[in-house]
Amino acid sequence: MSSTGGPPEPPSGSVRPTSALTLLGWAVVGVVGGWGFHPVADRLGFVPPLVSVGQPLALLLLGAILGYVAWITHRAVHVRHERLEAHQAVNRLVLARASALVAALVSGGYAGYAISWIGDAAEQADQRITGSLAAVGCGVVALVAALLLERACRVRDDEGADH
Repeated sequence: MSSTGGPPEPPSGSVRPTSALTLLGWAVVGVVGGWGFHPVADRLGFVPPLVSVGQPLALLLLGAILGYVAWITHRAVHVRHERLEAHQAVNRLVLARASALVAALVSGGYAGYAISWIGDAAEQADQRITGSLAAVGCGVVALVAALLLERACRVRDDEGADH
């Protein structure tokens, strides 16, 4: 309820962009998890998995989808100056934020997994490193596309909030 006794006032403010520190934190968690996976699998008697072509391609597909949605959102909001329906804007913003966090985590995980194989004498260590690094690159593409989508969702009122 407002101070005048009327109905409650809608909350004001804006959603801040995903911070680099948040993304870095998720990436570090991924690196630690990916790096630790190899020795844990060895200790438990499992063969650490190879990174197939499909894993980086799935991340690349995610990046392509997010990039396309970012492009059409940017064109609608910033070029044609159309207003998105509230549910569309929220859905796209949530998709962008969640995808950015997951892409940072997964990219970090593959980077950690690649690091864990450096100097290992296993016969397929090089293959695991190469596949993991390809997945890191594709994960970064997805991360950038997610951040572009998040930025495309911003309207003129939001743009001055973080400057």
